Amino acid sequence: MPLKNHKIAADVMSQNFHSIDGLVTVADAVKLMQQTEAKALIVSKRDEHDEYGLVLLSDIAKKVLAPNLSPDRVNIYEIMSKPVLTVRDKMQIRFCARLFDKFGLTMAPVVNKDDEIIGIINYDDLVLSGLKDH
Repeated sequence: MPLKNHKIAADVMSQNFHSIDGLVTVADAVKLMQQTEAKALIVSKRDEHDEYGLVLLSDIAKKVLAPNLSPDRVNIYEIMSKPVLTVRDKMQIRFCARLFDKFGLTMAPVVNKDDEIIGIINYDDLVLSGLKDH
C-alpha cells in the first residue's frame, strides 16, 4: 500500500546552513565547516542576477585533496558547483527524492517564493524525518 505522505521540503529541511563568498579559500571554508559541523556550504550570489553555488566535503576531497593542491591557494569558486539545483519550500518530499535521484544530488538548498535560501535538505532529512510517523 503506498504511503500517503504529503510532507513538504520546509517540514523536513535543516535551517542550520552556512553561506560563504566564492573568494574564500578552501582552507578557510574547511575551518568554517569544522566549527559548524557542516557537510556543505552555500556560496552566496554576487548580485541579484547571479546564481547560488554549493561546495560539499566531497568536492574538496576530489578537487583539492586528491590532486594534492594547497587549500590555502584554491578558492571556493574554483571547485564549487554552480548553478546549484534548488528545491522549492512547498515541494512534496516524494518529488524531492525523485529530483535527487534524477540529477544525482545528495543535498540541495531550499528556497522560498522570493528565491531566498531558507534551509538545506538531504537524503537523511527526506528519509528519517519525511517518513517518521508512518
